[in-house]
Amino acid sequence: MRGKLGIALGGGAARGWAHIGVLKALQAAGIRPDVIAGTSIGAVAGGCFAAGKLVELEEFARSLTLRGVIRHLDLALPGSGLINGNRLASRLSEHLEPFLIEQLDAKFIAVATELGTGHEIWLNKGPLVRAMRASYALPGLFKPMRVNGRWMMDGAFVNPIPVSACLAMGARYVIAVNLHGGGLSRVTHIPHETEVDDDLPLVETAAEKPARSLNPMSFLRRQFLARKDDAPGISRVMMEAFNITQDRIARSRLAGDPPDLMITPSLDGFGLFDFHRADFAIARGEEAARPYLNDLTAFAAA
Repeated sequence: MRGKLGIALGGGAARGWAHIGVLKALQAAGIRPDVIAGTSIGAVAGGCFAAGKLVELEEFARSLTLRGVIRHLDLALPGSGLINGNRLASRLSEHLEPFLIEQLDAKFIAVATELGTGHEIWLNKGPLVRAMRASYALPGLFKPMRVNGRWMMDGAFVNPIPVSACLAMGARYVIAVNLHGGGLSRVTHIPHETEVDDDLPLVETAAEKPARSLNPMSFLRRQFLARKDDAPGISRVMMEAFNITQDRIARSRLAGDPPDLMITPSLDGFGLFDFHRADFAIARGEEAARPYLNDLTAFAAA
């Protein structure tokens, strides 16, 4: 029966490379979900899987270096986001440009959030790349995506792990892939081993320097990669704050629409911007899925 097995792929920035590992494990076991719903990076992985382009996504992910990550970030200042997102979309389009969602073999939904209303939008028709881009448009980082006259941003604001979308599309058994299991503690002890020096000299920030002296590549490196003073850049601050919010929303949504099976890759120590560490995340995804393959194979064959 069509639509009996669904998979909900959650958001999580670079941690989303673990989705590739999970999907590879399912594919190797002959398990192909009838319904695929993804949020943010989950929409990218799920869309590539639905289009039969998971191998291409894996090759791209494994090829990324620190320098390569920066090259794919096209600065958009001034604008509605730090990053245009055109370079990343162009890479996706190289393999996915012809694909329309309604022509895919599996039912597919990319979850987005409408700017202004906060409505949860399920993109299940039209160009696949456009739906992906709308789903991962993190406010302040990526420019919002205009879809049918409405501005869309990251779907994790409303449905970080879209189990409900799978159920609505007819799935009777839903697998959820959670990229944040154990990654965010409810309470953290902060040791006070050193005192803050109130006499630290003030340092001119990039925003205070003349715009003509701002080198785009240097700016992006400061914002996305480790800084010498260990101070977080604005991009990291936005992402971490969003990550905390996403985790709390996910807990609430999953309590109302629990999946039949939750796969939680062990990604401790893997940062949200560690796109250059795909080998690690993909391996963890495969490891997390492997114990459940026999049960899933039996269900898929029922």
